[in-house]
Amino acid sequence: MPGLRIHEFSDALAHHFYDINAEWINAMFKLEATDREVLENPRAKIVDPGGVILFVDARGLGIVGTCALQKTGERSFELTKMGVRESARGLKAGEFLLEAMIARAMQLGAEPLYLLSNARCAAAIHLYEKLGFEHDAGIMADYGARYARCDVAMRYRAPAS
Repeated sequence: MPGLRIHEFSDALAHHFYDINAEWINAMFKLEATDREVLENPRAKIVDPGGVILFVDARGLGIVGTCALQKTGERSFELTKMGVRESARGLKAGEFLLEAMIARAMQLGAEPLYLLSNARCAAAIHLYEKLGFEHDAGIMADYGARYARCDVAMRYRAPAS
């Protein structure tokens, strides 16, 4: 996408991870203890244990979105804490970021790659479906209890090539 770039996690960008996610979570729900733990300690909770945090930068707007891959098992990864600032909606920054994160998850051999969400996040769920995530009862059973607000669980299914 023109004007969009991906950045790797750095401690200098960590405040964006907190701010962007706190913005959307507080707008739709309330920050849970498990959210705060991850948002306040992204290096310790995501990066150091083998996960990834990416940021998307839009020309003229700076960092407008972020997303994490949290390692939850030997090869399992949760796509989590994905948010895009309202100021950047419509620029396809979320789609650009999600495509980059799926590619990274595939490089890491993620199986399963899954996410937990809430039906109120309809635009995000539509994007996840568009890029290959499917609703999955097994993921809900295995991982869904982690968040009080979780009522959607999805698993990535790579398109047949």
